[in-house]
Amino acid sequence: MSARLMLSMSIWRLLLGAVVAAVTFVSSAVAHEIRPAYLQIDQMAANRYKVVWRTPILSGMRLPIVLRFPDSVRNVTEPAQRDLPDSLVQTRVVETDGAGLAGKRVEFVGLQATITDVLVRVHLLDGTVETTMIHPSQPWIDFAATRSPLAAARVYFVSGFQHILLGIDHLLFVFGLLFIVRSRWMLVKTITAFTVAHSITLAVATLGKVAVPALPLNAMIALSILFLGPEIVRVWGGQTSFTIRHPWIVSFAFGLLHGFGFASGLTALGLPQGDIPFALLMFNLGVEAGQLAFVGLILLLIAALKSIEIRLPRSLELLPAYVVGILGAYWTIDRIAVMIGGMA
Repeated sequence: MSARLMLSMSIWRLLLGAVVAAVTFVSSAVAHEIRPAYLQIDQMAANRYKVVWRTPILSGMRLPIVLRFPDSVRNVTEPAQRDLPDSLVQTRVVETDGAGLAGKRVEFVGLQATITDVLVRVHLLDGTVETTMIHPSQPWIDFAATRSPLAAARVYFVSGFQHILLGIDHLLFVFGLLFIVRSRWMLVKTITAFTVAHSITLAVATLGKVAVPALPLNAMIALSILFLGPEIVRVWGGQTSFTIRHPWIVSFAFGLLHGFGFASGLTALGLPQGDIPFALLMFNLGVEAGQLAFVGLILLLIAALKSIEIRLPRSLELLPAYVVGILGAYWTIDRIAVMIGGMA
């Protein structure tokens, strides 16, 4: 076997390995279900705060995360709990000694054993709003220095970036599109159409104008991926179809569905209405950055394969179609089964 062919096979194995690793991860984490917990602290007086603690429910169970204040913080009112369809919300009023929360640490016990983040939003009496994302690697927040608006922008941007990179179904749809378009100009039109479409539905869903039930939505997103598998095979066989001639129209139509999926990552935070426009803008920019980074990576890998100038075995040329089609079919069946089970 020549060195070029060995290199080519290695790149394809790397691609296949990345897909398998992603699928393995998704099997345990499930796209769209990686929702953050949310802690909101509103200062009511010099040393008194209203605390809202929201933890998501996954597979019918509350995430085992416990909110722990330092000993110098005491309850003024006992926690009042509300059960929502997707989360549990505790509300209480606490009081501190000394200089309020400044210099104190709040811990999220158990967070380190999850893959969930915690969005923390603090609203002080002087109008200052601080927003921070807490990750499992550091399950606490120290209330010390005042954070700038740029820090809040970074939180929402990174959240959007992570949301699409963890949403393997969204990435697989974009991956399938790349094998249907047949020119750079059509690639630009198709990716732009997908971006415009999911930005529209991300906005209307986050602003509360339209609501789509999660279970049928997830099934339709999976179906959009399954739809692309046979289209990739047609391209490979030299055939044509409406999708192949006008991929940007199909990209726009299915992009509307994926936008509702993106919205779940932002609406799950339960943000106050006043924060939504800014959070929506930065979250969407993060999604676009993640999408462009993924597209750039795949195009680089494809260019690397073409530069080797070796004709791949016939079975490997169809590998993208198999990956897209098989995973799309698996997710479609799995999510329809979950949807039917939820209706029973």
